[in-house]
Amino acid sequence: MDFKKLLMNIDEWDRKIILKYNGIGGKPFTYFLRFLSFSGRETIWMCLITFYFFIWYDPRIFSYISTTFLIGVLSIAPIKKKIARSRPFEVMNEIKILEPEPTSRSFPSWHAYNVISQGLLFSYLFNSPILTIFFVSTSLLVSFSRIQLGSHYPSDVIVGFWLGIIGFYIAALIFTPIMIMIISFLEQFVILEIHYQTISPHFDNFLYSFSVLGIFLIIFLIAFYKRIKELFNKKEKSEKN
Repeated sequence: MDFKKLLMNIDEWDRKIILKYNGIGGKPFTYFLRFLSFSGRETIWMCLITFYFFIWYDPRIFSYISTTFLIGVLSIAPIKKKIARSRPFEVMNEIKILEPEPTSRSFPSWHAYNVISQGLLFSYLFNSPILTIFFVSTSLLVSFSRIQLGSHYPSDVIVGFWLGIIGFYIAALIFTPIMIMIISFLEQFVILEIHYQTISPHFDNFLYSFSVLGIFLIIFLIAFYKRIKELFNKKEKSEKN
């Protein structure tokens, strides 16, 4: 079987599966998946990075989270741009997009990368079989949500899922130890007293507290920018009518 025919078969399978599962379960299940799917966005990463750096300083956890996230950014974004695959709802009239329309390309799934790499990361850090089952199960459900909501083809999700597994192991085995060494070296030049694994006493400083709060505000504004824009557009339309 030549490569072109293989791609055609995958595309045919993708279309068959997404048509079967798009919107399955009705509105209650769709709303649940929309809520759950938020955990696959970069917002969670950015909040965790901020928390473990500015609030509860832990260079080890910070390094694991940062390197896993960075590998995702550096791998997923270029592939999306290079492949430039259209979203299912953009080319299939039968597909309903059941969440705010994504603007990036379809292949591979950024959500799938995020949830499985996050799941593996926290399973490793907490070293709990029960939490491992929970995180992996949640990762599978979020990955399925991308198909049910009409945002991704199954192959987008599968590849993103495997990239998440690979990305986590590369981060954990190679880049995290390097980052920990770099942070340890840079700590020698920090003027402020460093407090490990405790709420930062620097919150007594108004400027420090205000700055951290500002970072979280920016993160959430970025996360909900599309939704806020949609609400303003609806309000403008209603006022005109």
